[in-house]
Amino acid sequence: MDRAEFIEALHLIEKEKGIDKEIIFEAIEASLVSACKKNFGSNQNIKVMIDRESGNVACYAQREVVEEVLDEQNEISLAAARVLNPEYQIGDVVDLEVTPRDFGRVAAQTAKQVVVQKFREAEREILYNQYITKEREVVTAIVQRRERRNIIVQMGKIDAVLAANEQIPGEQYNFMERLKVYVLEVKQTPKGPQIYVSRTHPELVKRLFEQEVPEVHDGTVEIKSIAREAGSRTKIAVYSKNENVDALGACVGQNGCRVNVIVNELGGEKIDVINWSEDPKEFIAAALSPSKVVAVAINAAEQSAKVVVPDHQLSLAIGKEGQNARLSAKLTGWRIDIKSETQAKETNFLAEEPEMDEAEESTHQMDDEWNPLESEADTKAAESVEATDSQELQEEA
Repeated sequence: MDRAEFIEALHLIEKEKGIDKEIIFEAIEASLVSACKKNFGSNQNIKVMIDRESGNVACYAQREVVEEVLDEQNEISLAAARVLNPEYQIGDVVDLEVTPRDFGRVAAQTAKQVVVQKFREAEREILYNQYITKEREVVTAIVQRRERRNIIVQMGKIDAVLAANEQIPGEQYNFMERLKVYVLEVKQTPKGPQIYVSRTHPELVKRLFEQEVPEVHDGTVEIKSIAREAGSRTKIAVYSKNENVDALGACVGQNGCRVNVIVNELGGEKIDVINWSEDPKEFIAAALSPSKVVAVAINAAEQSAKVVVPDHQLSLAIGKEGQNARLSAKLTGWRIDIKSETQAKETNFLAEEPEMDEAEESTHQMDDEWNPLESEADTKAAESVEATDSQELQEEA
């Protein structure tokens, strides 16, 4: 490659890679100074200049103008300096060209090394700047391989790490499978950006709703809170300031079409969408869906609530291994204690009976809300109870 081609190549690099050619020139010049001192054993102050237009390389020994020369390698007398240029004064620096014979070969090798290094640094920086903007967002990744307990997924031009504790329990990750992941963190390292992603983070559900539900994306519907146990169940509270917009209906979609897309993306994880309310009693009653609520009494000072449910729905309100009650507490931020109607009467559970209209309002609210993702087990349990009640009425008749 001749000098003209070298300059043209730098112009192309600047255009395609986004690397300022002046940075490359300065890096090459600095490297050539070190190469010159190393290869030619010079203790002089060396300066290397590359002509930005022609590409010519020149090496200069810098000497300070002094009255009496004590260091011949770094100093020059005033008389000798004025032979070169009559305008030199004491303290000026004279550049004496000392370009070695085979300096062109050294320059070419050094230039290649510097350019390659700058390429790598620039690519790392470009990748980092590209992916740092995706932090706390959801992206599509492709499963590549397993490294011990971690899953390596590909995000465009770079790999990301799906750690064991960020994987949905029981979920299988097959080679070349596409899946949505939440970008937890993007770190800059000497080897390039390192990206960590998650499939269990609650924000993953929120971002998926933003992608799937236009009303959530444009802010018409707000997601107030999320409680999630990845791989099993998620509760999400939604609200809209626009009275003409049904927040719950917008998120669920016709026949559950919108929420089902998210359920399928999360491997069948059940999602309960409920209406958020400023009234803690209404919010807590709604959060315990699919169970109906008879009465709610709250203690604002202790941020706790006592809830009474129908006898036949106590197990439904608590949920398997306490999951429904646990998620409801996380969603609302209130500590919730649940009793059946019989237990509440026997133990005087409610210190102060709530007003009937509040209790009825909570119950009617739960009747009006429809959750398309109510588990089959819960549905069967409710059907079984209704069948038993019907049979008892027939026997009494």
